[in-house]
Amino acid sequence: MQGGYFHGRNHWTYGVDIDRIRWLGVLQRIAIGYFLVAMSEIWLSSNHPVHSPMSFMRKYYSQWVVVSLLSVIYIGFLLGLYVPNWEFEVSSSNSTLSMSNFGHQIETVYCGLRGNLSPPCNAVGFIDRLLLGEKHLYQNPVYKRTKECSINSPDYGPLPPNSPGWCLAPFDPEGILSSVMATVTCFAGLQFGHVIVHIKSHLKRVLIWSVSSVMLVLFAYFVAILGMPLSKPLYTLSYMFLTAGGSAIALSLIYYLVDVKHIRKPTLLFQWMGMNALIVYVLAACELFPIALQGFYWKKPSNNLVNLSESFLQTILHSKKWGTLAFVFVEILFWCLASGFLDMKGIYFKL
Repeated sequence: MQGGYFHGRNHWTYGVDIDRIRWLGVLQRIAIGYFLVAMSEIWLSSNHPVHSPMSFMRKYYSQWVVVSLLSVIYIGFLLGLYVPNWEFEVSSSNSTLSMSNFGHQIETVYCGLRGNLSPPCNAVGFIDRLLLGEKHLYQNPVYKRTKECSINSPDYGPLPPNSPGWCLAPFDPEGILSSVMATVTCFAGLQFGHVIVHIKSHLKRVLIWSVSSVMLVLFAYFVAILGMPLSKPLYTLSYMFLTAGGSAIALSLIYYLVDVKHIRKPTLLFQWMGMNALIVYVLAACELFPIALQGFYWKKPSNNLVNLSESFLQTILHSKKWGTLAFVFVEILFWCLASGFLDMKGIYFKL
């Protein structure tokens, strides 16, 4: 899962190379966010009673100060940090540049910019390269699936002619600076949890969550209009607002259906997956579903069930992007049903 023992689809090497191990990742980001939020809840909550919106703010004002500081730090580095030109090593089979002493070729990326949000010249990647080293970053970032970097876009594929050199560069979507803003998302979730603690009426909870979530989504698009795009790899402020608001809308809807109206059947798949979320995450991260499907093919390995299924969905939807997304939903449905089977057998994986 960490670029180590468990291989992914089409990657059959095993073991952990300490010289190239990826230090950060999804679980590390979750751990960082949860740790900071937990420490904030333990040490920064006052003893003020909550009986009004103002008293609610007064009780948790220190947490809002932390959120503001983290946001200012993120925006300050993202827009204010100077990103110089930089170099990285690529294998000789992927480049036509000058050979280094170690049998690799050197690619130079020209930046010399400040406040740039493009894939090669943003401050998020610069900080990770500076503090972690480019060998310890994610080697197959989502940028490699763009039209500039893949003839099979939106999927990975061979480089198109005259592709930019940064297409071969590593980039960690769960890096240091982007994890700062991801932590702010955790703080948003904490405040929604505070509503459960202090508000006892179901309908009032739904009302507060609904209004707050809509405001977060509006903030997201307002910030995007101001020039900060929605970007998951950079985890921009606008992306944070959108994901927090979207999650809150989903929470409000599910809470209203399940806890207020007691309508549970439409959310049964979510319940199954939630009861075995850990094992589903591990097996999905190991790409067990597509790896198993790739074992079945027609006449030649390239005509395997994964490629045929994706091609079929892309054809009927007349779009590579929507077809790929549809295949992702098929995989999610598979894991929901697998979780339902485990629930039926009374099998639950826990830490």
